[in-house]
Amino acid sequence: MGAAAEPDYAPVVPGHAIAFPADAGSHPAFRTEWWYVTGWLTTQSGESLGFQITFFRTRPAVDDANTSSFTAHQLLIAHCALSDPARGRLWQDQKIRRAGLGLAEADVGDTHVWIDGWTLERRAAGYEARIDAEDFALHLNLDPTQPALVNGDSGVSRKGPAPEAASYYYSLPHMTVSGSVTRAGSVQPVKGEAWFDHEWSSEYLDSNAVGWDWIGINLNDGGALMAFRIRGRGGEPRWAGGTLRSADGTTQILAPDQVRFVPTRTWQSPRTGTVYPVQWHVTAGAREFDLAPLMDDQENDTRLSTGAIYWEGAIRAMEGTLMVGRGYLELTGYGEKLKLR
Repeated sequence: MGAAAEPDYAPVVPGHAIAFPADAGSHPAFRTEWWYVTGWLTTQSGESLGFQITFFRTRPAVDDANTSSFTAHQLLIAHCALSDPARGRLWQDQKIRRAGLGLAEADVGDTHVWIDGWTLERRAAGYEARIDAEDFALHLNLDPTQPALVNGDSGVSRKGPAPEAASYYYSLPHMTVSGSVTRAGSVQPVKGEAWFDHEWSSEYLDSNAVGWDWIGINLNDGGALMAFRIRGRGGEPRWAGGTLRSADGTTQILAPDQVRFVPTRTWQSPRTGTVYPVQWHVTAGAREFDLAPLMDDQENDTRLSTGAIYWEGAIRAMEGTLMVGRGYLELTGYGEKLKLR
């Protein structure tokens, strides 16, 4: 028998104007997509916590001619984590299901993605996330306060030297958060601020890339910064980019030579032995930031779903001695090359 034909994945091309609510929903013709929320929470007793909720949709290399409802034409994956300094490491959990059969789905036309009882849904007033994980729970309402931050060239964000290495990408900075966190059976009301990302692509990393470093920072003055670099096989920068929104709403798209990530301190995981650079000096256009983690151990082990181990954590951003913002840092491909499903 011959090999099954791979799907004809949709390409990322210039000229697609991101439109809402349609582009808030799923894009099943593309290989990979994610809805990704990170943020800082404060409990009534004044504790600072970080949280991450990510839903992934991936289109496996399955022949479209196979019409069986049991064939995994689309996979849904979810990661969740809570950064808790009192615990000293993450609370974390993960799920993976094939789409359909009443088990999991990512709706087209607007944001509603779910696996079993884990959900992320956009409603009239904002977004609702409900995650009842094995050892903790996140029940959060997320309300936008600013227009979408459209990244790259009108929403096309290059990820490598070749034009096809790109994603469609927008963010929602400065979302207000309210709801509750459950730890060790104790339910606590929380408030905070979040960053929301939505990306879809068919060729996110080229063959010479091993992973990326990414930040999303809500600046205290109302501005926002998204910046990333893609790393090559020797750890060298392969590509970079970003978006810097000023407090007055002026937006600057950052070219590769305007973004620089320089590690200033590392931490080694006691579980995997992986060394992560957890403190950074980041240049974004004319501005420079020093980044420090809420806690060092924010390693996320998702080998049961995506097969990856990565560092994903809450950070503070400093300019000189002044704390100017809070956000999240993601570090992938440090233990081994990241492989997107």
